[in-house]
Amino acid sequence: MQTHTRISPRAITALLEKLAHHRVNKCLMSSPRRLTRASLKTEENLPKMKIKQEPVAEDEIPAPEESHYFKIPKKTTRRKREHIIIEHDNYVKTDVVDSNKDLKKLKWQPDNWFEILENVRTMRQSESAPVDLMGCDECHDKDAAPEVRRFQILVSLMLSSQTKDQVTSAAMERLKSHGLTVDSMLNVAEQKLGQLIYPVSFWKKKVHYIKNTSRVLKDSYSSDIPTTLEEMVKLPGVGPKMAHLAMNVAWGKLTGIGVDTHVHRISNRLGWVQNPTSQPEQTRIALEDWLPRDLWSEVNHLLVGFGQTVCTPVSPKCSGCLNNRLCPFAAKSPAKKR
Repeated sequence: MQTHTRISPRAITALLEKLAHHRVNKCLMSSPRRLTRASLKTEENLPKMKIKQEPVAEDEIPAPEESHYFKIPKKTTRRKREHIIIEHDNYVKTDVVDSNKDLKKLKWQPDNWFEILENVRTMRQSESAPVDLMGCDECHDKDAAPEVRRFQILVSLMLSSQTKDQVTSAAMERLKSHGLTVDSMLNVAEQKLGQLIYPVSFWKKKVHYIKNTSRVLKDSYSSDIPTTLEEMVKLPGVGPKMAHLAMNVAWGKLTGIGVDTHVHRISNRLGWVQNPTSQPEQTRIALEDWLPRDLWSEVNHLLVGFGQTVCTPVSPKCSGCLNNRLCPFAAKSPAKKR
């Protein structure tokens, strides 16, 4: 039987403790000049100890025990970290990037956009705007049948294109007094319809749009309006802005941001588009690329009223705006406006 020399763990512990005790005493008795690392490591300083050796069989060798001086390394497996998304007010970043993919670029967001939004909310609460009382969600007859209410919402949006809310609201009141349903619009003469909606912008074209749209709704949708965005934009005189707002107000379906001239202008002034845009539809795409979806429904009404009261097309009131230190347009404006 093959044998091995066994040194018990207790003997090792005792040896290490005596060695440490001996070194401390040696250091205390030595002068500072003679106290060097070499003097502490020489074999002369080591105490003479007798270690009891006993023969032991190979299959009787015990597993090593842990002590203060001896630790058994534990086998560990590296745990894969989960992909964590850290969201902030102004940006979204990834904490861990997939090792199999390149570093993902952070989605662009304008600087201080949430603070600017909060300031606009504060200013809108302190002053009412025409859109609050005369918008498309206020111009329809709330006591009418559901399909009639939806048709009136659509007509108010068609009339509001490039027209002030005050003019649109007055035209809607005249139409409702006459009778604003699909059948009544089909039966009314074009000359009479023109008198009812005048002086809205492009009133002659809008007369044809209302008549033709009413015919499509009568023939294809049982005098109701379409339930999808794709069908809505096919109606005569209905553009993307009107379609998105109609889907949201009439059907309660959020399909996109309604961008009119106010939203288009203010988004470019605030730097809410990564690159300047020249068309409202370009602005809508740029806004939807970064703006959280739960704000899409609010942003139209919020910015339209803000554009009617503070950030007006001509002579904006930058000096009284809470965003005058955050807005790129205000920074470039003459000092008298700030």
